[in-house]
Amino acid sequence: MSHHPEPAAPAGPPPRRGPMVDLDPSGQVTGKEPDRATRQFLRYAFYRVDPGFRRLPVPQRVAARDEFRELLEARLAADYPILRTYSLVGLRGDCDFMLWSIANNPLCFQELQAAINRTALGAYLEVAHSFVSMQKRSQYVNRIEGSGNGVELLPGEGKYLFIYPFVKTRPWYALSPHARQGMMDEHIAAASPFKGVRINTSYSYGIDDQEFVVSFDSDYPQEFVDLVGRLRYTQASLYTQRDTPMFTCAKVTPGGLLEQIG
Repeated sequence: MSHHPEPAAPAGPPPRRGPMVDLDPSGQVTGKEPDRATRQFLRYAFYRVDPGFRRLPVPQRVAARDEFRELLEARLAADYPILRTYSLVGLRGDCDFMLWSIANNPLCFQELQAAINRTALGAYLEVAHSFVSMQKRSQYVNRIEGSGNGVELLPGEGKYLFIYPFVKTRPWYALSPHARQGMMDEHIAAASPFKGVRINTSYSYGIDDQEFVVSFDSDYPQEFVDLVGRLRYTQASLYTQRDTPMFTCAKVTPGGLLEQIG
């Protein structure tokens, strides 16, 4: 009976993985190797204030508000992580305010939330919604300023921020890249007349329930309503599975925010 030699053990460790690259859904490389550190993460955190807070004695409420305001103002002054404050009082029934955080490291969101939890007001706050996403170059838009590996955000330019999580249907991903590009060209062209609305699309694949989080920065809610209405007539909208809940957020200072919540 013949004997076959056992296969030789590998001479060394397997080769290291190659550089990280941007790929479109077809697998085509879309750019140079991106720097992981330039990928900005975003968190849109919506908070509900327990009505019991408004029934506390005035001195206790004032002290809690001052503590929370100082926390937010210190984060705003630090410039990193980037923080913006918005009110939804009178605009949404299930939450009172939103904190928009942007950082290169998502653990910064944990640190901020832990600091909020330690405040007196934090004991009366419930996170009604929280969406985490990552900023990256769009595969459908080629005219992006700058030559960096990511898209640098300029958050909070408008008086309003309109936000919603977004999920595409699975048939969308079965389309050819050319078919998707054609639909997105129509989508972009439909939106182009609305100069007063600035769009930001971020990606949540694998890190949250939705696939995208889109936010629209604007001074004009009337124009945003017309924009969204027009986009409903584009072919790409047929491949929308879910684009709710939707939030209208009004830009406000930390002091103004705390006046509104009581």
